[in-house]
Amino acid sequence: MLAASVLLLAPPAWAQQGAGARAGLGIDLLATIDGPPPPVAPDVIARDAEGRVTMRAVRIDEALRIDGRLDEAVYAAVPAMSDFVQTEPEEGAPASEKTEVWLLFDDENLYVVARCWESRPERMMFSEMRRDNLNIGSNDNLAWGLDTFFDRRTGYFFEVNPIGGRLDGQSTNEGQTNFDWNPVWDFAVARFEGGWTVETAMPFKSLRYRPGAAQVWGFNMRRTNVWKNEFSYLSPISVGVGRLGLRPALTAPVVGLEAPPAARNIEVKPYAVADLTTDVAQRPPLRNDPGGDAGIDIKYGLSRNLTVDFTANTDFAQVEADELQVNLTRFSLFFPEKREFFLENRRTFEFGGGGGDTPILFYSRRIGLQDGREVPITAGGRMTGRVGGYDLGLVHIRTGNEAVSGARPTGFSVARLKRDVLRQ
Repeated sequence: MLAASVLLLAPPAWAQQGAGARAGLGIDLLATIDGPPPPVAPDVIARDAEGRVTMRAVRIDEALRIDGRLDEAVYAAVPAMSDFVQTEPEEGAPASEKTEVWLLFDDENLYVVARCWESRPERMMFSEMRRDNLNIGSNDNLAWGLDTFFDRRTGYFFEVNPIGGRLDGQSTNEGQTNFDWNPVWDFAVARFEGGWTVETAMPFKSLRYRPGAAQVWGFNMRRTNVWKNEFSYLSPISVGVGRLGLRPALTAPVVGLEAPPAARNIEVKPYAVADLTTDVAQRPPLRNDPGGDAGIDIKYGLSRNLTVDFTANTDFAQVEADELQVNLTRFSLFFPEKREFFLENRRTFEFGGGGGDTPILFYSRRIGLQDGREVPITAGGRMTGRVGGYDLGLVHIRTGNEAVSGARPTGFSVARLKRDVLRQ
């Protein structure tokens, strides 16, 4: 699918006045900010008469100690963002419990930190500690969304509860979220007499964003108080949107971020397996017959927004098992993709809104499987990411022989190029 369009946007009036407001930022990025003017230091948040928000991230000189205590001097020196606004039960009313938020960064990490005050901490509800379990949403929790390209289409979602449960996902096409995406990020929660706190450190290497030092990202945060049935946001969200208020299109702009200089980002995961077989019933018998196998997976960041994956003699022994399903219909089951090689940006290859009637043009689970039997993947390569206004996806996989099913060596190739049309 390939489409193209030209959209000319006039920058807001404040963006045309004074070089100070746009120092370090391209005018094309400033033009995408449809809220109030960026806050000027030491302020970290600005709100207009309509409640729209623009935020400023603050650079720090020393890395934070991620322990959840919030006892570093920076929390006293940098003002917190607060004044959350209810979506439910009373739309537009101030949140009944105070929440303080800090957006900080250094050369390695983006830090999202919050202090959640509770008037009745003994009434908080939480029980889920499993990673990526959607039940976290039914606990007291804090969730936030990041739109790192500020394109109103793609982004990241994070959610934590007071006992250390966490959920993370990667969203594309404004709503399709891949919760099997598991980036590297560190966090800690802690309790204090009047509530709970959370500190997170998200390496820039785990995120994809526009090239260039100066950045404008999208951000919003939602707090859930289950015992009050209250949902509140840092940047107000209408009740019609409700719990979907962290979609990329609804995030508020964050200025002041400075991306670290490009660095080599490479992950190498080799594996080796050895075995020794004895089978005296076989003719001729086998005694201490040695065997083994080896392979490797490599992930390499060509740039901050383009990633290449390579695999050779792939082993999926560590992949999360599928949930058991009973099929009483004449239709095939479609299990979600959980193999790490296929996960990042996998939604690039999907079409439409991801509903039940959406055609599935590429189903990666069919690669490496024939007639219910596993077929070895001998080698493969994959490139995904974003270049300008285009989303790019390229995949090529080679499979080997499988004697029982009669599978022969086969090559699978898929390519997709998507073009953004209009602003969102």
